[in-house]
Amino acid sequence: MKVTQIRNATILIEFIFEGEKHGVLVDPMFAPKGTIPALKYATRKRRRNPLVDLPLHMEDLKSRVTCCLITHCQKGHFDHLDRAATKWLRENNILVYCSKQDAAFLKSKGLKICELDTSLETHFLGGSIGLVPCMHGKGIIGMMMAHGYGYYIALPGEPSIYITGDTILTHKVKEFVSQAQPDIIVLPAGGANFDLGGEIIMGLSEAVEMGKLSNGQLIANHLEALDHCPVTRHSIRSEIKLKGWEHHFFIPNDGESINFNQQCKKRAMS
Repeated sequence: MKVTQIRNATILIEFIFEGEKHGVLVDPMFAPKGTIPALKYATRKRRRNPLVDLPLHMEDLKSRVTCCLITHCQKGHFDHLDRAATKWLRENNILVYCSKQDAAFLKSKGLKICELDTSLETHFLGGSIGLVPCMHGKGIIGMMMAHGYGYYIALPGEPSIYITGDTILTHKVKEFVSQAQPDIIVLPAGGANFDLGGEIIMGLSEAVEMGKLSNGQLIANHLEALDHCPVTRHSIRSEIKLKGWEHHFFIPNDGESINFNQQCKKRAMS
């Protein structure tokens, strides 16, 4: 299995099943740099989003996509499905997997949808996919957000992977990780917040706590691409280095790929 960090929450998961190559695109945001308004206004240095360009080899990455997963996309969550990505998915007739709560919305955009049942595992590319609820912030801010779902994917001959989606570290997420112990976890670590209220996704401290809960491999993203995500790659890498986690907690740059073999080993819990 190969996981490529594209930008923000957008990743590409690639694997081979029965001789066929599959490329699962997650939460695509394809807008050019600076074409979307700022998310923070109480600042002297307002910045338009996205803050960075897509990787230079983006067309090659797109050519390897065979289906798409959307964790959430309503209430203005352009960073998980924007207009440019919607247009590309529609024009290329890409099958989009989503939860029931997003199915009608995505169909209205002219996309080809496979609706996933939140109460059970579903057949997915020779394996299975299950949904894990997200909490995209608490309090008044949380009430305004689209909370969505994370995905747990188990494929034959491949490491299991849990894409948490946009969530803070809730009891449900902790319980799921502790019980399922996925081989790979992709988690948001940017500590996104607005002008008021607390973090709406995991930040540095919760990313580190996830590292203590899991005995698998971790990938942190949702970093340095949006103006309301203050956590930097440098700050996380520094913390990971202090804990000696460099070999199982990854903070990839945009466009960088990480390969995980079939024998993706879990580490002993300390």
